[in-house]
Amino acid sequence: MTQSSTSALHTSTLTSLPLLARGKVRDNYAVGTDRILMVASDRLSAFDVIMGEPIPGKGELLTKMALFWFDKLGHICPNHLTGDDPESVVSPAEAAQIRGRSMLVQRLQPIPVEAVVRGYLAGSGWKEYQASQSVCGVPLPAGLTNAAKLPEPIYTPAAKAAAGEHDENISFERTVEMIGPELAAKIRDLSIAIYKAAAEIALTKGMIIADTKFEFGLAPDGTLVLMDEVLTPDSSRYWPVEGYAEALAKGENPPSYDKQFVRDWLEQAQVNGKPWDKTPPSPRLPQAVIEKTAAKYREALERLTG
Repeated sequence: MTQSSTSALHTSTLTSLPLLARGKVRDNYAVGTDRILMVASDRLSAFDVIMGEPIPGKGELLTKMALFWFDKLGHICPNHLTGDDPESVVSPAEAAQIRGRSMLVQRLQPIPVEAVVRGYLAGSGWKEYQASQSVCGVPLPAGLTNAAKLPEPIYTPAAKAAAGEHDENISFERTVEMIGPELAAKIRDLSIAIYKAAAEIALTKGMIIADTKFEFGLAPDGTLVLMDEVLTPDSSRYWPVEGYAEALAKGENPPSYDKQFVRDWLEQAQVNGKPWDKTPPSPRLPQAVIEKTAAKYREALERLTG
């Protein structure tokens, strides 16, 4: 299903390159055997379900934000960008479809671990903490409240799920079983270092990164490389500094720049007179929700890149 309007792209339709895979948001095309063209569509997924309505401009905003962060964090960890122009690998007729929303990247061996770092107690982490005073098996001090800053960021990995399935939280020990102790420790330490550096930069722009997830791959020579997207509102929970203290005092969710706005709407949405059960098909997003979500993404990028 391709969007007829030029302002939003639900699904890319390149014929000049072989399609490798469609993710929740990105369409990946093979460029030879060693590179991938990643095209960020305007699709939105929430609760691991892809919405039928695109968010105009979202793919471009995600790409700009990821490029901003790859540039800022390259000294901590190499990333998968090749530096080549994405438009150079598609036919001239298809260039407009990918312009501003694509990255030409190294083809890596993906590591099947989502590297999740949490600096604040939020979302499912808060729910779990209330039940067990821990998050993903990591014990935490008593007396923390919703949206509280954690004493130190914690690493809570997840196993990557197939499209349409929910990623599954796993223990660090499980990642050791999956990928070996050396790589598991390296990914954990790098993820925390990248998160801390990014959180500091974001704070200078008046934004809190509550949590985020990273993906890594191995280059042919065994180098560990940061890949996919990085620190976008799709993979991270962003809160504006203003309003945070007030929300914390009330025990409420702070206002956010991520998909929380859509999630909150979906929690109240009905399908055939019943609350939506978080399986496809998703409820139709009203125009007001689409516009508000697009504005949130825009504002996050503008604040960050100033």
